[in-house]
Amino acid sequence: MSDWGMGLLDETALWLLGGVVVILVIASTTAWLLGRKLGVTSTITNLKQRINAWWLMVALIGAVLAAGETVTVLLFLVLSLLALREFITISPTGRGDHKVLVWLVFIIPAVHYWFLWEHWYGMFSVFIPVYAFLFLPARNALAGQTKGFLQRSATIQWALMVCVYAISHAPALLQLPVAMELGREAAEGSSPGSGGATGAHLLLFLLIVVQGSDVLQYIWGKTLGKHPIAPSVSPNKTWEGFIGGVLSATALGAALWWLTPFSPLVAAAFALVSCVMGFAGGLVMSAIKRDRGIKDFGSTIPGHGGIMDRLDSLCFAAPVFFHLVRFFYT
Repeated sequence: MSDWGMGLLDETALWLLGGVVVILVIASTTAWLLGRKLGVTSTITNLKQRINAWWLMVALIGAVLAAGETVTVLLFLVLSLLALREFITISPTGRGDHKVLVWLVFIIPAVHYWFLWEHWYGMFSVFIPVYAFLFLPARNALAGQTKGFLQRSATIQWALMVCVYAISHAPALLQLPVAMELGREAAEGSSPGSGGATGAHLLLFLLIVVQGSDVLQYIWGKTLGKHPIAPSVSPNKTWEGFIGGVLSATALGAALWWLTPFSPLVAAAFALVSCVMGFAGGLVMSAIKRDRGIKDFGSTIPGHGGIMDRLDSLCFAAPVFFHLVRFFYT
């Protein structure tokens, strides 16, 4: 049951990634020209850091998809663990939570991703929201620390749901083509890698649309933004940026319909829902950072912040996109 060496990139995906590389070349050239014209400023430095980080992220996702589903699942497991670490670091946990945190970090995510790798959809879908949800507070209660128990337990549950369960729906897209072709029952327990390049297309579609929406909202907001949506939460998120970015990314999704089993209209609809959910994820994470008095979740990605600062939109969009595709196309 291994797919080591079975790449998920076909000619279509390679052409798509080539197009992304062309965009990055244009962005890098533009940043270099602006640096020559305006000199070394904090804005130019941040812009170059962001673009360089995108180079690394695109190279990474291309490499893991070329390596196969197993490596892709392992990448998202590592991302979930890094995001979980960032979330727990800023959360109000105490000494009495240490034993339950061992389960939270070292055991439950690995078991959950193993269910995902095994294509065991039944356990993948219920293990965290049912079994882990009930187990973690019970284990925490055994520690005997009752002060702030509800807040601490809720924080642990939220961290697990967002950083592990929600994010894991992105690599789960690799499995959906099996269900599309053979039916849901046949997909349960199918071999890792059996989704093939079609699964990679779905994942790339989601990543490009959601991350593209983030970038486009930033551009529209910087150029035309005047009316903040929630100024006390994130003053840089404006209605102009939101509407312009979401509509632009929706058009991008419609233009990428050929990458998916969707018609152009359905691709646009799925892209629209994903972009709105991505915006909601970013807004929620901004509220959490405001509550904790921090600017970023971390500094892992230069110019972007921490892992959760880059995945905040994906963790809201991925589960919804996954279940929309599964409901309507399997």
